[in-house]
Amino acid sequence: MTVEKKKRSGWRRLGRVLLYIIGVFLVLFIALVVYLVIVSRMPPPAIADQRALQLKRTELDSTCYTLGNNWFRKSNSGLYEMYVEGAPFERGVINGKLSGELIRRQEDVFVAQFSKMVPSTFYLHFLKYFIGWFNRDLSDHVPEEFKEEIYGESFSASSNYDYIGTNYARLMNYHAAHDIGHALQGMMLVGCTSFGTWNDQSADSNLIIGRNFDFYMGDDFAKEKMVVFYHPEKGHNFMFVTWGGFTGVVSGMNDKGLTVTINAAKTSVPTAAATPVSLVAREILQYAKNIQEAWDIARKRKMFVSESFLIGSAEDNKAVIIEKTPEGMDMYSSGKNFITCTNHFQGDSLGSLTSNKLQIKESASEYRYERLTELMKKKGPNTVQNTVSILRDRGGLHNADIGMGNEKAINQLIAHHSIVFEPKKGLVWVSTAPWQLGQFVAYDLNKIFSMHGLTSDHEVYDSALNIAADSFLLSKDYLAFNTYRKLRDEIKEGQEVNVSALIAANPAYYHTYVLAGDYEVKRKAYAVAKQYYETALTKVIATKGEEDHIRKQLALCKDKLKAKS
Repeated sequence: MTVEKKKRSGWRRLGRVLLYIIGVFLVLFIALVVYLVIVSRMPPPAIADQRALQLKRTELDSTCYTLGNNWFRKSNSGLYEMYVEGAPFERGVINGKLSGELIRRQEDVFVAQFSKMVPSTFYLHFLKYFIGWFNRDLSDHVPEEFKEEIYGESFSASSNYDYIGTNYARLMNYHAAHDIGHALQGMMLVGCTSFGTWNDQSADSNLIIGRNFDFYMGDDFAKEKMVVFYHPEKGHNFMFVTWGGFTGVVSGMNDKGLTVTINAAKTSVPTAAATPVSLVAREILQYAKNIQEAWDIARKRKMFVSESFLIGSAEDNKAVIIEKTPEGMDMYSSGKNFITCTNHFQGDSLGSLTSNKLQIKESASEYRYERLTELMKKKGPNTVQNTVSILRDRGGLHNADIGMGNEKAINQLIAHHSIVFEPKKGLVWVSTAPWQLGQFVAYDLNKIFSMHGLTSDHEVYDSALNIAADSFLLSKDYLAFNTYRKLRDEIKEGQEVNVSALIAANPAYYHTYVLAGDYEVKRKAYAVAKQYYETALTKVIATKGEEDHIRKQLALCKDKLKAKS
């Protein structure tokens, strides 16, 4: 055999080997896809009696419906209000039939926003199966009652997203969306602030709880907030603030005067699904009447992210923080007649974790905590009005101007909702748009749970107790902030903007200069960008990660300018 023939034979053998390897990888890839498809399926619970699906709502007017004793309406405050009662599956079906339009619109908004955050079609499909695989055991960690309720609600979900999963599977996974995003990408979509006062720290000695839920998924996501009142077949009556299709709890109070609010904490990447935080909070709200019972419920549930539950109790006339990670649990009691909670742990065991110390050092949590403590001391004995004032505060420590929208401020101007509870009186105040700047609408749970049906002109909230909108809405600064947000969004969309106008709209905010610098870097105007980054470093920067970004970009500009000289 000639040398040339040997070479050709060698190449043919190499080609066959390569084809074999490619074939093996292809088979493995197909097997992986098939496996992911199979394990990502989520069968719904078996419901023997599905007669509730035949129920129909009655329209009182275009924004008000009833279904038996259940009702749904859009208040003139802009909030949607709903009352639901019954067994789990029936509750879910009724919830869906009454608020179906909101469920479908909310999913449209959620999917659209998620597509902006993850613009790659390939990655979206990969993420779909990854989440399906990750949550393959989710059903095992969700109480049967909640699965039945979510399944009942799923009949009113949209048919436009079957490519993501069944209605039931999607709604189940949405209940874990906060947990997955928070854990896998460190997405601090939730940077909440909450606090409570009682005894000598409250003007009338009663317990008062306030919280900002700073969960941001775009402006459209917070447009249709729902204040929901549940009278379940088992457990306590309760109210919670939510959005269409979501039966978990992030802020709520039951008729025993127990409140639950959740605050995200630093967490590690999880290895398997567990009970979503919102469903742990929901179980506490429905079945606990005091702090001990709340602790017992939280202890029996395994979670896959770290979270703080601020629990207020009329029976105990105080509030504590139940801190929970996938591995451990702690209860923090301040030992004083007030308590504050941002996004780090304070308990003896979890507070000493290395990850928690890093969170305190590198995030905005500690600064917000100090500002909250400062304001509470300044305001004196607390009232509901003072609580609202604190939740609306936009300043930094010692009233420093740190820019509008800074994560270190208590009011970051992104809140989905803000809420105040007076548990012993059964009173709740819920903010109206925009963020926590609109009026706070008052609800008396004692009156609402004694109602029998609803008429179209029935006022559900207690208007005499409403708290007026923030005067900031009438200021030049508010107009300027909206200008800033508009220009910020245009920059993100790749449009040309007037950078001088951007800076003039929010000059005290470090991120204004980061945006300006990044904008000029894309235009290769490195000398101008360098000045913006240097100015940003003179401002109050929210996190260590953002400071690192600024310094990295500044070094890039210096290198580019040095190369030119």
